[in-house]
Amino acid sequence: MNTEERLAALEAQMRDAADRQAIFDCIKRNSRGNDRFDVELVTSSYHVDGVHELGQKQISGREYGEHANHAHAALFDATLHNVTMHSCEVDGDVAHAESYSLGVFLDKGAETGRILAGRYIDRLEKRDGEWRIVLRRATVEVAIEGKATLPSGAPLPGSGYLRGGRDHTDLSYARPLTTEGGGRW
Repeated sequence: MNTEERLAALEAQMRDAADRQAIFDCIKRNSRGNDRFDVELVTSSYHVDGVHELGQKQISGREYGEHANHAHAALFDATLHNVTMHSCEVDGDVAHAESYSLGVFLDKGAETGRILAGRYIDRLEKRDGEWRIVLRRATVEVAIEGKATLPSGAPLPGSGYLRGGRDHTDLSYARPLTTEGGGRW
């Protein structure tokens, strides 16, 4: 293999790695936006014509952030969407991804909670150099409910642990991050 062929192969590998990282970043951006009630972040993970399937109905990706905020605020004191195992197939400017997800939901009043485990099955497209979701189909395959207590058996309220904010007051937006601020349970 000559130098030009090696460089071309390296460029192809770098392009593939960069595309895969951008796809995974898009999927994680969606989950982070849900937990921080950051509609702009959620919306930025969908193309203008993107669709999010919720059970038996479909909602525009552009409307999904507001919809999720409303539902999460009405039912839960806190949510944490975790993207775990992830795989994707990239074919030019189209990708198909499967991402396992664990959603942890603290019910209103913080006495009970639930864990939903499922998958995000996504078709993404790269348009104008940016990967975004065109279609998301979400599964729920395991649901567990129970008391929401710390490992010590104590309830979360009054624990003194930091409590995440559901908006831009959350510590993850703080620059620079310092030891000041932040609400506590």
